[in-house]
Amino acid sequence: MSGIYASRKAKWIGVLYLAPAVLFVTAFTAIPLIQMMWLSLNNWSLLTPPRFVGLANFAKAFDDRQFWISLGFTFKYTLLITPILMIGGYLIALMVADNTPLRRLVRATVFMPVVIGLGASSLLWYWLFATDAGLINKLLMDLGLISTPVIWLGVDADTSTWAVIFSIVWKVIGFGMILFVAAIQSVPREVNEATMVDGASYWQRVWSITLPLTLKTVLLVTLLSVIGSLLAFDQFYIMTAGQPRNLTATSVFYVYLNSFPYLKLGYGAALSLILAVIVLLFTVGQMLLASRSHS
Repeated sequence: MSGIYASRKAKWIGVLYLAPAVLFVTAFTAIPLIQMMWLSLNNWSLLTPPRFVGLANFAKAFDDRQFWISLGFTFKYTLLITPILMIGGYLIALMVADNTPLRRLVRATVFMPVVIGLGASSLLWYWLFATDAGLINKLLMDLGLISTPVIWLGVDADTSTWAVIFSIVWKVIGFGMILFVAAIQSVPREVNEATMVDGASYWQRVWSITLPLTLKTVLLVTLLSVIGSLLAFDQFYIMTAGQPRNLTATSVFYVYLNSFPYLKLGYGAALSLILAVIVLLFTVGQMLLASRSHS
């Protein structure tokens, strides 16, 4: 009897430990998701009662040219920034993985922008890229690289995109670097020493030993970077406002425009669900790749 009582007590203790997480997920994820799914099946502008329209909002999304332009730009931005973050973060991690005072200082310096809020960081770079008062143009002109100030934001879509990419890389590359450093430091030192005895060069060790042993971390950081890029909003809202001609309007920015300024809440919810499915597909793909790398 005492064994059965102890087993039941352990189960109830486990339930109590799990309960806060279940309540949190239910209140802040499950219930809002169900409400958004219901809202996507209705036409609602806040000014009139919701009117059930079925899948009409999803059909409208597939015929919405601006939505596909925004989604295409989001994918383009993701494809451009993800390799920069992954390769750059991994290379910095390789340089500072050893625990020396100088390398720890470099790690802290590179990581420091991560703690700055994305909105504050975007406002900072909006000022730095300002045509007349910004320090970027002044620096380039002092170095003789340009003769007249460059209009970085809002005129040319490609120039605006690269300006935003530069600002985001500065802010978030330290996050991936820290995760890569932790993964590299977990590789047994004896493994690297054995390959050195065999005559392997540094880059041979990185390619054949370090990278395969840290592949799961690389896949995880890649997924986090891709999701962050697919959900990009603050930086483009503050720095470009979708200009020129909404060519730098990301998917989330377009969802925001429909949901709030245009008060198309049902249509905005449908667009959000489409974007959520895309993120889910990337997550499933990462899980499959991670399981294969583990096997």
